[in-house]
Amino acid sequence: MGKVSVLVVDDAPFIRDLVKKGLRDHFPGLQIEEAVNGRKAQQFLARQAVDLILCDWEMPELSGIELLTWCREQDSLKTTPFIMVTSRGDKDNVVQAIQAGVSDFIGKPFSNDQLVSKVKKALSRAGKLEALAAQAPQRSLVGSMPNDSLAALTGGKAEVVRPAATSPAPRAAPAAAAPAGAAPAARSGAKGQQGQLRLPSANLPCVIKALSLKEALLVVKRGTPLPQVLESAVLDLEEDSDVARLNGYLHAVAALEPKPDSEWLQLTFRFVDRDPQKLDYLSRLIARGSTQKHYVPGA
Repeated sequence: MGKVSVLVVDDAPFIRDLVKKGLRDHFPGLQIEEAVNGRKAQQFLARQAVDLILCDWEMPELSGIELLTWCREQDSLKTTPFIMVTSRGDKDNVVQAIQAGVSDFIGKPFSNDQLVSKVKKALSRAGKLEALAAQAPQRSLVGSMPNDSLAALTGGKAEVVRPAATSPAPRAAPAAAAPAGAAPAARSGAKGQQGQLRLPSANLPCVIKALSLKEALLVVKRGTPLPQVLESAVLDLEEDSDVARLNGYLHAVAALEPKPDSEWLQLTFRFVDRDPQKLDYLSRLIARGSTQKHYVPGA
């Protein structure tokens, strides 16, 4: 009997690595394949069958919904469990995927527990969970997952969480004056575009302090639980009644003010999307010039 296998399809290497690590830690014995976009997945599936497909929606060349439609047209893939991993949670997109034959959804950003739960459910329905357990080493498929390895996910370049570099505190000033770049600018509607940062544990209103094609510097109000480095996230930005959903992860978390009880946090949000439309959207935002002053990406 062949190994139980899964195909992970996503154009973002970070997301693929996150999914693969979660699967390896919770499902020992599972054979994991990967594809960098829908077209590559289509070519792989034409040659080799799998027991489960975990697929991103928005990808270049061939989207997740196009791959799903193609799969349901193939006799060998009509009933293969297909889980869509997506930041698109609105009703129209859900209906579209259901009509195309999707098996389940995982919303971005997702926690490891959510990923494991959905995969268990899909493999159980397909009658593959017991076979996987039989193939696995002497280890329970149920248990807590260790923290993601910073070295594995960042190639050994994980940054240490530290307070943001700040200039010495200015002398007392009248209440109407505020230090440049300080958190009150977010409260008073600073020139930076406002949006929402979606984390697995919470949704945080935010203001863009700086922007590049690589990353965004965000200001958010401190809450509980605190955002974590390497936590996957989705940045929602609204423009002309349309919402851009930008996928990524938190590269750094720092206090905005030089004190441990700072009310505001400065987050470095790294983009992982390779979708041309999203890159074009970012380019238009940057061209406005209002959010990129005095900022060097990666500095």
